[in-house]
Amino acid sequence: MAANYPKIGIRPTIDGRRRGVRESLEIQTMGMAQRVAKFLEENLYYPDGSHVECIIADSTIGGVKEASAAALKFSGANVGVSITVTPCWCYGSETMDMDASIPHAVWGFNGTERPGAVYLAAVLSAYAQKGIPAFGIYGEDVQESSSEDIPADVQTKLLQFAKSAMAVALMKGKSYLSMGSVSMGIAGSIVNEQFFQDYLGMRNEYVDMSEYVRRFEEEIYDKAEFVRALAWVKENCRIGADNNPEHLKISDEEKEQQWETCVKMTLIARDLMIGNPELAKLGFEEEANGHNAIVSGFQGQRHWTDHFPNGDFMETILNSSFDWNGKRAPYIVATENDSLNGVTMLFNYLLTNTAQIFADVRTFWSPAAVERVTGHQLQGHAANGLLHLINSGSAALDGTGEQSLEGKPAIKPFWEITDQEVESCLAQTQFRAASQEYFRGGGFSTDYLTKGGMPVTMARMNLVKGLGPVLQLVEGYTVELPEDVHNTLDQRTDPTWPTTWFAPKLTNQGSFQSVYDVMNNWGANHGAISYGHIGADLITLASILRIPVSMHNVEESRIFRPRVWSLFGTGDLEGADYRACQNFGPLY
Repeated sequence: MAANYPKIGIRPTIDGRRRGVRESLEIQTMGMAQRVAKFLEENLYYPDGSHVECIIADSTIGGVKEASAAALKFSGANVGVSITVTPCWCYGSETMDMDASIPHAVWGFNGTERPGAVYLAAVLSAYAQKGIPAFGIYGEDVQESSSEDIPADVQTKLLQFAKSAMAVALMKGKSYLSMGSVSMGIAGSIVNEQFFQDYLGMRNEYVDMSEYVRRFEEEIYDKAEFVRALAWVKENCRIGADNNPEHLKISDEEKEQQWETCVKMTLIARDLMIGNPELAKLGFEEEANGHNAIVSGFQGQRHWTDHFPNGDFMETILNSSFDWNGKRAPYIVATENDSLNGVTMLFNYLLTNTAQIFADVRTFWSPAAVERVTGHQLQGHAANGLLHLINSGSAALDGTGEQSLEGKPAIKPFWEITDQEVESCLAQTQFRAASQEYFRGGGFSTDYLTKGGMPVTMARMNLVKGLGPVLQLVEGYTVELPEDVHNTLDQRTDPTWPTTWFAPKLTNQGSFQSVYDVMNNWGANHGAISYGHIGADLITLASILRIPVSMHNVEESRIFRPRVWSLFGTGDLEGADYRACQNFGPLY
């Protein structure tokens, strides 16, 4: 399976002068390439849990012939990321990788014997001159020429670049699948093809929601899997209280039928995204292919949900790291076909290999408001106030925080999750009859409370006419409130939906002077929440795609963008980011 994934190409460049110069550098240069390849392969993973694969050029690259040979090798090996390494001076324009469609980084060795840093500066200047933004990696401390270490700061930049660049490569050529159209006038579900194609290198696919009805009626799903899935649901999915008023409650018999529909919807959505060879065995060869979708969105409201069960269960299970087939990679599905939040979920997922929480940025609770309503004084991370993140669908069950790392709540890649953690996620979740006032066709909403103490990052992609896409992000922590305080606040909104209490990190600058400012400057109704403080990785990813970042609370020391960004100004990094992105334009 890993053979189908893009690879990282490592280019050992060298001073091409013979009669002693090149010969003295061959072992050192190729050694750098081999160590970088080994380091990345040990620390990066594809979505299926296999190790990322690196391809090294067949020889060191001292001139244009060898550069062309490396390019030919890489093009035939599905290389989607290019990293050049060198301990010495090289002939920049003769040895550089000229493929403008993939991300580039150069590590110039900080040593005194040969001018690796001089080449680094020269080739980055050439990249800038040719309009190909490249990342420069230069260790802070001088190394001995005999050193076989990759310094810690170099490791950090290699990983930050490679993770982000691999995300770009993994998206390229894939699809965003719209299941339905625009939900309740939400602008994010007005799918902008130009954005997907120009910025992400993706195509757009469309399926009307009536396709679900066709597949119901013609039984275009794996019936054996359906039986197994329904049995798993009945055994593992805990049913919560029905909050509907008596006159709107539906019978237990109707609920049983709706559970069957919800499970079928889940199978169908997955099959629409990635296909299913089992369908071909049933005579549905066309349907077996799917739409090559790496991310999708389901309209639901209102054309579907006024008549059929809602998509909450479907979205929750698909976005989770497990189902009746066991632990597996999440399928990224956006509620209400909010394609911009779907893309943000995809960014987060590709950077972390972890399931994502889709949520409304629902309410800002100030310390004064919390104390007035509950008598409780907020403390710790929550001392300056909280954001109530809550939405009925797409909140992966991993978002309960019932997985752990070093004894603390976490969200992990599926291959690190234990069976006990799966059971705990399910045990802490209720599936409650959907509000009939919102969802006339019924269905079941996911209800859980996220554990406190997790470092998380909330992000959102926005589109602005005349400007294009803009990313915003905020790092912070999940918070656990006393049970009575949570219940009081939760009962003021829809208590059948999953809640994440979120406390942003404040910097006393810009949009981060207060929690209110974060809420007040958020660009849309939804956000994508990922485990970990991944803001720096998101900034790097955005710069590769030429998408400016409008608000973030990431420390300057963690920000890593192409070297040419500094030529657009160093005093105002946010402004320089906008100018650079506008100048170079979309990646594709």
